Amino acid sequence: MSEIATYEIRRSEIETYFDRTASDAWKKLTSDAPLGRIRASVRAGRDAMRASLLAMLPEDLSGRRVLDAGCGTGALAVALAKRGAEVVAVDLSPTLIVHARDLAAGEGLSAPIRFESGDMLAAAHGRFDHVVLMDSLIHYEPDDAAAALASLAARTNGSIAFTLAPKTPLLALMHRAGRLFPRGDRAPAIVPVAIDCFRDRLEAHPSLSGWSLGAERRVASGFYKSHGMEFVRS
Repeated sequence: MSEIATYEIRRSEIETYFDRTASDAWKKLTSDAPLGRIRASVRAGRDAMRASLLAMLPEDLSGRRVLDAGCGTGALAVALAKRGAEVVAVDLSPTLIVHARDLAAGEGLSAPIRFESGDMLAAAHGRFDHVVLMDSLIHYEPDDAAAALASLAARTNGSIAFTLAPKTPLLALMHRAGRLFPRGDRAPAIVPVAIDCFRDRLEAHPSLSGWSLGAERRVASGFYKSHGMEFVRS
C-alpha cells in the first residue's frame, strides 16, 4: 500500500476519533478544569512540550506566516499569534476548530489566526516561514510521518518543529495497556518511534536535502512521553 493511501486511512481514523468520539475529553484536557491523576500528567506534559516547541521559534514572529498543523483546541496557535505571527491553524476535527476559534476570540486574537478544518498537508494552505506539529504525527507510521514532513518542507522557508512518541519499553507497555484514556474514548493507537532511526530516515530522504536537524527536547510527565525535534532549512 502506498504512503499516500496509508496516510489517508489513518487520517480518517483520527478525524473520527477527535471529532465524533473524544472532542469533549480533549476540550477538558486542554482547559483549566480539574482532572484525575493520569490526565493531569498528560496535561502537564503537553504544556511543557508546547513551551519547548515555542522555544525553537523566534521570540518575535512579526511578519512571519506560521502553520499550526493539528491545532486541536488552539493553545499553540494563540501563543504564536501573541508573538506577532500570522497563523493558519488546521485540524481534522470541525468540532475542535469551532472550540479553538471561540477560545481565540476570547483572547482577542481572531484576526491573526485563520482556523480551518481539513488536512494539514493540503497545498491550498500555501507557503510558511515556520511549521509546528505538536503531537500531530504520533499516530502515523515512520514512513508516513517522514513523507508528511517532506510535503510540508517543500512549502516552508525556515523551520519545522514537531513531536514524535519515543520508542521506550515503558511507553510501549502503557500503550498496550491502553491506559491513556477510558475505553469509551480511547485514541487511535500511538506509534512509538525509534528516534535514532527516524533521524537517519530524515537525513536520507530524497526530498529533504537542504534541511538539517536542530534542537531536540524530550518530555516525560507521567503518562505523557514526547520527543520534540527541530528541522531547519540550511
